[in-house]
Amino acid sequence: IFSALCKLCQAKHCPRSYIPEPVGRTRAVETNRTLHETKTRFLLFRETSRGCQIQINRLDRLQECGFNSSLPLVMIIHGWSVNGILENWIWQLVAALKSQLAQPVNVGLVDWITLAQNHYTIAVGNTRLVGKEVAALLRWLEESVQFSRSHVHLIGYSLGAHVSGFAGSSIGGTRKIGRITGLDPAGPLFEGRSPSDRLSPDDANFVDAIHTFTREYMGLSVGIKQPIGHYDFYPNGGSFQPGCHFLELYRHIAQHGFNAITQTIKCSHERSVHLFIDSLLPAGTQSTAYPCRDMDSFSQGLCLSCKKGRCNTLGYHIRQEPQSRSKRLFLVTRAESPFKVYHYSFKIHFINQREKPMETTFTMSLLGTKEKMQKIPITLDKGIASNKTYSFLITLEVDIGELIMIKFKWEGSAVWANVWNTVQTIIPWGTRPHHSGLLLKTIRVKAGETQAYSAFCQQISQHDQFGKIKCSLLFCTELFSHNSLAH
Repeated sequence: IFSALCKLCQAKHCPRSYIPEPVGRTRAVETNRTLHETKTRFLLFRETSRGCQIQINRLDRLQECGFNSSLPLVMIIHGWSVNGILENWIWQLVAALKSQLAQPVNVGLVDWITLAQNHYTIAVGNTRLVGKEVAALLRWLEESVQFSRSHVHLIGYSLGAHVSGFAGSSIGGTRKIGRITGLDPAGPLFEGRSPSDRLSPDDANFVDAIHTFTREYMGLSVGIKQPIGHYDFYPNGGSFQPGCHFLELYRHIAQHGFNAITQTIKCSHERSVHLFIDSLLPAGTQSTAYPCRDMDSFSQGLCLSCKKGRCNTLGYHIRQEPQSRSKRLFLVTRAESPFKVYHYSFKIHFINQREKPMETTFTMSLLGTKEKMQKIPITLDKGIASNKTYSFLITLEVDIGELIMIKFKWEGSAVWANVWNTVQTIIPWGTRPHHSGLLLKTIRVKAGETQAYSAFCQQISQHDQFGKIKCSLLFCTELFSHNSLAH
C-alpha cells in the first residue's frame, strides 16, 4: 500500500508512454479483438473446487461448471496486486457465500490478476477494460440462457469496486445490474472524480460501500473517502480500524508468520472484506449502522435514532432501498470477528452548583436482564461547568438485555462530598440542608439495536469500603413515556 502511494506521487514524473489512458477518458469503441486478447478469467465455484473457468460463447463450459440460471449470481472482483497471487480472503468469502446463505447462489470470481499486477496507474487504466469484459459476460448470459442482469451482485474490493462500476455503466440497455458492493473502494486517482469515472449509485439498481481506510498519507488515502453509493458505511469513522495499529504486529506474527508486516499494513483496507464476510454469519450477528453527520457526533451518542427506517444493516443482508442522495452511516466494531457491538446513547443531566469545572472521569456498571458489565471507564471531553446535559456513546461486546440498573463510582470522593444532599434533592424527605456541589439528576439511555428508551434517577447512595462514593440509579417511573417495562 505504501509502495503504491509513493509510486502515485512519482507518477507525474513518469514518461508519457508508461501512463495509460486516463481513467476518465472513455474510448469511443472497444473492439472485440481487444476483449479477446485480454487475460481476464471468469471462474465459477462448486462446493469444493478452486474454480471452474467459463468463457463467453462456450455454453458447454457453463454447463460443466454447474451454472444454475434459476439462482442469483454473486461475482467477486479483487483489487490491485503486488505479488500476482490471489489473496486468501477471496477463498474465505467464496466459502462463506457457499455455506452461510439460506438461499443458494452461483458464486464466481473475476480473476484479472495479470492486469492488476502492474504499476498502480496502469492497473487503474485497466479497470475500465476489465469492467467492459464483465459487462460482456453478463450480456452473453442474458442472451444465451436468459439470465437477468438484475439477479447479479458484484462485490468489488479496492480497485475491483471501480471495475464493478465500469461494468455497470458499460453494460448498455435500459436495465441495470441488480447490486454492486464496494469494499473500501480505492481512493488514489478516483477521489473527487466524476461519477462516470468511478463507482457511483448510477451503476446498479442498488450500490452500497464500506469505507475502512480513509486516513491520509502524503495527501492520499488508500480507500476513497467520499460517498459513492446509495448507502455508505463508515465503521469506526472509516479512517482506521481497531486492531490494525503497528503495536498489533506481534499478534499478527502469531497469526501470519513472515507475512505479518504485510498483513499489518493492509489490515484496515482489508477489514472491509472481513466485515462483509462477518455479515454472512448466522442471524443475530449482523451489525446495525446509524445515519450521522460525522464520527464525532456519533461518538457523542447523538445518532442512534432509527425512525422512518433511517438505519440499515451492514453487509450482505442490507435492506436495499435506493436513495436520491447518498446516505452516510456510522457504527463501532470490535477488533476481530465477530465484529458486532451493542450501541448505547447516554444523556446525563448534572446540576452543578460550583463555579469551577468538575473532574469528569468515572466508572459505570450496567445491570441488564441477561448480563452485567462492570466498571466501564467514562471520560467526558469537557469538565462539568454548568447546569446542562452531557451525552456520550458506550459500546458493549455482549448483549446485556434490557437495562435495569446503572451504578456510578466517582474515583475522586471529594466530588461527591454532598451526594446525600443529591439524593434528598431527587427524592426529598426530611430536612434538606443546602450545600454547593455536583448533583446528578437523571440519566436517559437509548439502546441502538433495540431502540428501547429508558430513564433513570438516583435511588441509593453509600460509601464503599475504601471511602469512595458510589451511587445506583433505577428506573424513574414518573419519567417514562416510551418504555413499557417501567415499574
